[in-house]
Order: sequence, then structure tokens, then C-alpha cells
Amino acid sequence: MEEKSISAAVIKRLPRYYRYLSDLQSENVERISSDELSKRMGVTASQIRQDLNNFGGFGQQGYGYNVEYLRTEIGKILGLDKVHNMVIIGGGNLGRALAGYANFESRGFVVKGIFDSNPELVGTKIRDIKIMSMGVLETFLKENDVAIVALAIPRGDAVSVAKKLYDCGIRAIWNFAHVDLDLPSDAFVENVHLSESLMQLSYRLNSHK
Repeated sequence: MEEKSISAAVIKRLPRYYRYLSDLQSENVERISSDELSKRMGVTASQIRQDLNNFGGFGQQGYGYNVEYLRTEIGKILGLDKVHNMVIIGGGNLGRALAGYANFESRGFVVKGIFDSNPELVGTKIRDIKIMSMGVLETFLKENDVAIVALAIPRGDAVSVAKKLYDCGIRAIWNFAHVDLDLPSDAFVENVHLSESLMQLSYRLNSHK
């Protein structure tokens, strides 16, 4: 089934399935029913079955799901069976935190480079990765087959940098800048607006007083 026919809500739940299945595999659980998985995840069993049926089902009636097989198949759907080269633009606190998250590599996301326009940061290292000047970004992207770029820079620079990335052939941007990016429809942008998430939490806290 083509990806465009899968709802955004289902796609958003796939990484969560993968995480829970990874935990089950680490616990040496070989199979699990949709009812058992629903109790762990707080998602109804029917929702789990509906979600997985978008991709073929994977389960057997009376047996449930083979944990290792289902985790592997969801990993393939998410593209985790491939290596994705990525770079981080922004060598400040957020960029350093992203670069220091070693779990990326275990999922196939390899940080190949870090870039910043601040001359005081250029030449310094994060996890043995040298921060480079923005002036060499375009050449680096082409020479290293970069697929994903994380934007960890101020909003004032993010829009122009994103357009430059698009012109360089980058179609997947992980956007931590507090601004929406206006790019053509063939660009995939995943926005992570930390303050908005915090405000949603504040609302939930405030509404239950």
C-alpha cells in the first residue's frame, strides 16, 4: 500500500510500536497478543489491529504477533533497515545535545557533520565531530550523501537556511527552530517546537486545577 494512503496518526504511532516491541524483545518475549500489547501501550487492541492492517497485519489468529518479526517489519516500514546520513546545523546547546545522543546511530541515523556560522565554534568538537563553517555546507552535503538535516538554530536564520538546504537537494528537515518553514510540497519537515509542547503540558496542568 502506498504511503500517501496511510494517515498521519498511524505513522505517528509506528515509532511507539517499535519502541515497545524493542522493550519486549529485550525482555525475551517471543510473542504477544494485541490485547496484551494494548495493556502495555494504553491503545485499544482494535486500534493496534487496524494500524497494523494498513501494512498487511502481521499477526495470526490464536497466536498473536511474533515480537521479533513485527519489530523488524515495522523497522523496515520506518526505514530503520537503512543508514541515513544526517548533519546538524547549529553547534549551540541544542545542537550539542542532539549530537551527543548516541542512540541515533543504533537506529541507523549517522551524524556526519555539524555546522555553525559562529567563528568561535568552528573548529571545536562535539563527540569527535568537528564543527564546520556554513561556507562548506553545500559541498559537504553533496560529497557525503546526506539525507536528513537537523536545524538547531535561531528562527531568524532558519527560513533562509532551510531554503538553501532545499536548493541543495535536501528533502528531509528535522526542525527545532521556533518557526514554520515554507517549503515546496516535496519537502518533508518534522517540527519539534519545544515551547509549544511545554505550553500544551501547562494547559493540561492548568485545566485540571
